Amino acid sequence: MQIQNFIERYRQGERDFSQVDLSGVSLSGANLRQINLSGANLTSANLSWSRLEYANFTGACLHQADLHNAILNNANFNQATLTRANLRKVDLQSASLREANLNWADATSANLSEADLENAQLNQINLTQAQLNKTQMMGAELMVANLSSASLVRVNLSGANLREAYLENAHLENAILIRANFSEANLNGVYLRGANLSEADFHRAIVINANLSQANCDRTDFSRANLSNTYLLKAIFSQANLFRSVLQDVYLLQADLSAANLRGADLRSADLSGAYLKDTILTEANLSYAYLRESYLIRTQLERAELTGCCIHNWHLEDVDLSKVNCRYLFTQFNHSTNSPSDRYPATGDLLPGDWLVENTLNKLIIQLDFPDKLNWEALVFTLVQIEQESPELELQIQTYEPKFPQYRLRLLANPIAPPERLQQRILQNYEQMNQRLVNQRPAILKLLSIQPRQQPKPPALKPRTAAPSQIEHSGDRQWQLYQEVINQIERIIISQSPAKIIDSVQRLLKFLEQQNISTEEINKYLISPALSKRIDQDPLFQKQLIEWKEQADSAPSLSSVEQGIYAAIDLISANTN
Repeated sequence: MQIQNFIERYRQGERDFSQVDLSGVSLSGANLRQINLSGANLTSANLSWSRLEYANFTGACLHQADLHNAILNNANFNQATLTRANLRKVDLQSASLREANLNWADATSANLSEADLENAQLNQINLTQAQLNKTQMMGAELMVANLSSASLVRVNLSGANLREAYLENAHLENAILIRANFSEANLNGVYLRGANLSEADFHRAIVINANLSQANCDRTDFSRANLSNTYLLKAIFSQANLFRSVLQDVYLLQADLSAANLRGADLRSADLSGAYLKDTILTEANLSYAYLRESYLIRTQLERAELTGCCIHNWHLEDVDLSKVNCRYLFTQFNHSTNSPSDRYPATGDLLPGDWLVENTLNKLIIQLDFPDKLNWEALVFTLVQIEQESPELELQIQTYEPKFPQYRLRLLANPIAPPERLQQRILQNYEQMNQRLVNQRPAILKLLSIQPRQQPKPPALKPRTAAPSQIEHSGDRQWQLYQEVINQIERIIISQSPAKIIDSVQRLLKFLEQQNISTEEINKYLISPALSKRIDQDPLFQKQLIEWKEQADSAPSLSSVEQGIYAAIDLISANTN
């Protein structure tokens, strides 16, 4: 057909040009809206910059046609042939290209948002930087297609074939990729947050530096895929296949890996904090320097897994066999201020083969408790007894106790039946209450246990203050017993508490004695000063606490007798230092 005749007929209102032969013609910049070119031959035709909204190209042949920058939104290309066509920057929004053939086409920067490409042929197409948001591409063939930096937000690629496709830095947030094939594809830097990848195939795919946070990877195949340095926060990998996948430095925080197969996977330095690993297979996996803090390992298989350098702070174990795990050392705590693991176990050297302390360390929670003063072991024992009585399933065991200036650190082992933070809080609260109760009931407890209380030397010239004759007559023995109990408490306070606590607690006890009409003059001379001197000689940490207290203490015109004793002790330290 002659081009002038064709254009003239269109201008006169004719729209049906089905089966027309316009091969090789130039219609660049033409306005052909709503034209019917179904079945037409447009091979090598030039339709660039044309306006073809709502045009009908059903079954048309546009092989090697030039449509760059054409406006084709809402056009119909169902079953059309667009092989090797130039579709650069074309506007195909809401167009229908069902079962169309776009193999080897160049659609760089094209806009196909909300278009329908169901079952379309797109092998080796170039869709670099293209817009495919909300596009329907179910069952489409995209083998070796280039989708680098393309935007595919909410795209539906269910059942599509993207084998060996290029999706570097592509944006597929909330995309639907159910049962899609991405085997051996390149997804370096891809953004798949919230996407549905269930039952998809990523065998041998490259997914490094990507973001799959909150993605649904239920029963997805990532076998031998490389996901290094990828964000997988709160992603679902239940029953996923990650056999021999590379997961170095990945972020799997709070991810669901239940019943996933990670046999032989490389998880070096991976962060699985809070991850759920119920029935997960980690046999022969490499977890060196991985973070397993607060992770849940329930019936997790770890035979011949490498766990050297792992951080296991507050991990939860249930029915886990660690007897065949390889591990030279690990870290039992996590320092939030430095964002790094701490407390190497063992502190020096390596664990001997099989020396995993399975029952004493790894199958239990490690509860860390920091106290400002030395422990009252009697109060601690009764505290642990009380908590175990309240929770019969709970088992507590003391692991270590050491000074960590300016406090004292106790570590307990517990079987994982309660959240560690709640258990830690309960122990500290109960300890404070038990400490006070023990102070009041200790003589009665010792009597029940047939333990003779330690005898304190009777200070000379101990005389009660003036009291009514009848009161002295009936309360002399009681006053002496009360005096003995108080000086026992004062001695325990001095050998275990910080300077500020000593001043406060001892001063209150002295005041209590004075209210009972009992003289306290001899206590400073025969008890407080010697006890302070003894602790200074035996406890270097207490010396540092005294010096720090002096630097922070407020100057006052008058000092209590206890404060005077403290200052005298500090002077003694200074004298010994000089």
